Amino acid sequence: MSEAGALEGSRLAPLACGVRGCGLALARVERAPGALERRLACAQGHSFDLARSGYCNLLQPNDRRSLDAGDSAEQVAARTRLHARGADAELVRALVELARVERGAPILEVGCGPGFALEALAREHGPLALGLDLSAHAIDAAARRVRDVAWVVANADRRLPVLDGALELVLSVTGPKNWPEFRRVLAPGGRAIVAVPAADDLIELRESLLGEGRPTERVEATLAAAGADFELVQRSSARTRVELDRAGLADLLLATYRGARRREAERADALESLTVTLAVDWLVLAPRR
Repeated sequence: MSEAGALEGSRLAPLACGVRGCGLALARVERAPGALERRLACAQGHSFDLARSGYCNLLQPNDRRSLDAGDSAEQVAARTRLHARGADAELVRALVELARVERGAPILEVGCGPGFALEALAREHGPLALGLDLSAHAIDAAARRVRDVAWVVANADRRLPVLDGALELVLSVTGPKNWPEFRRVLAPGGRAIVAVPAADDLIELRESLLGEGRPTERVEATLAAAGADFELVQRSSARTRVELDRAGLADLLLATYRGARRREAERADALESLTVTLAVDWLVLAPRR
């Protein structure tokens, strides 16, 4: 991977200005011919500095309810430790196989978190990759680790900071699903791939800690929500079983449920280990034209 970050060169992912009512293309600012400043700007002069780690924060004040929006530093650390344990390895491999794109194709993952799935996809297929998350903690961690992906802080529930019809692929693995916006930013022939927790996802954890160990079907509701903008092209499943010790279970609770209430925390502390099912239904969708 290159030493310079993906937002620090002259070729950018198809980013758009996040200022309400603008939406013009963002580009690196030239101080002199060939000398680029560490900021992005649009033709109307709206400007966004690059962080030291190479990401760009495009959030506007009305895009967030908190100055520290999204996953906390503690949640990002928990997700990172789970990844280091290999908990998500099989699910990420399934995504890489499913999301085949040509080298250089512009793609976006919304709600990318620390960016492990997008990192694997970028390493395998070499797209022009853009990762977006509401959490500056998550994006900073991703940018420090992976330089070949353009990382931005933005709210995926609002207008995406991406030009119309600019992307070949939109991914939502753990992030929100903003169907009208996904449709707007996809090029003709583009597609969206979203992950939906399968009916038995974390069923052992729900049984042991939450008292809700029954299958929960979510795919039909997802397809109904997408129906005005997208049609289903393909559905596949990926699952794995992972044994987690007490520390791993604490990380899973923090990453998945943003921690545990007192009763669930006491139940978790009583467990030496638990084998949990991690299961995803992958949906490949095409925009309705």
